[in-house]
Amino acid sequence: MTNETPSNSANATLCAAFQEHVRRTPDAVVLRTPGNRVAITWRQWNERVRSIAAGLAAMGVARGDTVGLMMTNRPEYHVVDAAVLHLGATPFSIYNSSTPDQIGYLFGNAGNKVVFCDEQFLSRVREAGGVEHVVCVDGPAEGALTIADVEARGADDFDFDAAWKAVSPEDLATIIYTSGTTGPPKGVELTHANVIAEADAVRILLEVQNGDRVLSYLPAAHIADRVTAQYFAIMFAIQVTCVADLAKIAEGLADCRPHSFFAVPRVWQKFKAAIDTGLAAEPSPVKRKIAAWAIDTGIKAARLELAGRPLPAALGFQHRLADKLVLSKLRDKLGLDQARGPASGASAISPDILEFFWGLGIRIYEVWGMSETGGATTANAPGHTKLGTVGRPVLNMEVKLAEDGELLTRGPTIMRGYRNEPERTAETISEDGWLRTGDIAEIDADGYVKLVDRKKELIINAAGKNMSPSNIENAIKAATSLVGQVVAIGDDRSYVAALIVLDQEAAAAFAGKPTASSAELAEDASVRAAVLAGVRAGNEKLARVEQLKRVVILPGSWDPGGVELTLTLKLRRKPIAEKYRHEIDTLFADSPPDGVMSV
Repeated sequence: MTNETPSNSANATLCAAFQEHVRRTPDAVVLRTPGNRVAITWRQWNERVRSIAAGLAAMGVARGDTVGLMMTNRPEYHVVDAAVLHLGATPFSIYNSSTPDQIGYLFGNAGNKVVFCDEQFLSRVREAGGVEHVVCVDGPAEGALTIADVEARGADDFDFDAAWKAVSPEDLATIIYTSGTTGPPKGVELTHANVIAEADAVRILLEVQNGDRVLSYLPAAHIADRVTAQYFAIMFAIQVTCVADLAKIAEGLADCRPHSFFAVPRVWQKFKAAIDTGLAAEPSPVKRKIAAWAIDTGIKAARLELAGRPLPAALGFQHRLADKLVLSKLRDKLGLDQARGPASGASAISPDILEFFWGLGIRIYEVWGMSETGGATTANAPGHTKLGTVGRPVLNMEVKLAEDGELLTRGPTIMRGYRNEPERTAETISEDGWLRTGDIAEIDADGYVKLVDRKKELIINAAGKNMSPSNIENAIKAATSLVGQVVAIGDDRSYVAALIVLDQEAAAAFAGKPTASSAELAEDASVRAAVLAGVRAGNEKLARVEQLKRVVILPGSWDPGGVELTLTLKLRRKPIAEKYRHEIDTLFADSPPDGVMSV
């Protein structure tokens, strides 16, 4: 199955697209921070790109070389990234939580001589070693260059135009390093042609227009931020608002009012938890009742819209009233009142959470993709959405199922290969271009793809029944805002049980204990009762064999990049199983201890 429509892009490289916008709209602001504390026009961006490119060339960076970037979401990232591209070199980003050993591994694989970083990451970069030049982007630091130092090295006769015009569509635009759930990260090599094909596809899906606004808050090492921020800016003149601190995302959304907004499921879950907590804290019983009625009315209207059915006159009137009184105010408070194409991806999200936001008038389109596919490969879209699926193939992409149900995909966004790993590349991409995704899926008669789970993560119980752990976990997370993470356990067992980690903020607010530790909250009787009620509600959405029979709430929190979670918030199931072996054993003990709750 494939999706083909004409391309929107006339530029063969990101550099050509960049220079076209410099020519057409030199005075339009393209990079900014909230409140316009920093505001950079296309003309200013180009001037910085020219001077940094000249300096890098003088430092020996040439076409085909690599340059590392370890920065928060700030305008300097976009400036340096584009400068490297204009040399025909390849910028790649490093997750900001990476350890020196992890950084050193990436430097060794990428082979870069230069790295740009924030001062807060400087000590880890130095400890990693392996590079000739470290550039600190936010001021002078001992033993490091500044961006001004790099610019000062540029030769007056450097031919910037010749450099960018020599860049080919087949040159590398970036290397995206995978999250490493099953070993060291792999370097996904994406060309200019790859990322332009991806940007074209997503633009069509989400009705992206020149001059739209987008918030850059996800790590630049994640393909989603690369596409929706940097590449959208370069290809379609999207204005990018950079939010360096994830804790200030609410401020960024209120300031930016984005037209496009991508979030991983955990972010959407946090937004819902904030709404639930806020409504529960409303002192007026009348206002709480009106809000609950309005949200319920919105969900009823959304269900009909998704089914392609008209609203009855009475429901239409009620929905307009609900929108005026409550729903529009919630969209405005979130800063998503102007979002045309909010999307969710990177991991599965519960249809119940999607339905909740559709009820608010925030039509989230679930997408699926991988670093290896350049980003979104299948997607729901305006007028073409089925909740519970990840949509249909995007522009010029094909999908099909292997004999064992594994999803295969082929098309212009597929990576060139894994850096310095030809054998793994050959294992992943067939000779005729089909990429093995590792996901088990179903494709319905209309071409919508439904993911079952990762091929290597399916639960097979003692009776031989195959189950999707993520489906079980998402049902529980959708049923209660108090739960941050769930890990379903059931391989070779007679029933399914789960480890649970609380959402610290939501649990503290629920218990009325804002300063309580995670361990104290895990023992709180009211929190435990509410979690148990949520598990039971989630179980009602599952088949009997999938339903959780026992759960245990773990003290503490799980941080991205730690033992339990990848930097992209995916569960590291094997390390979790090893670290929490004792807790897992108690879930299946004949006489479980008091901490284990029976559902």
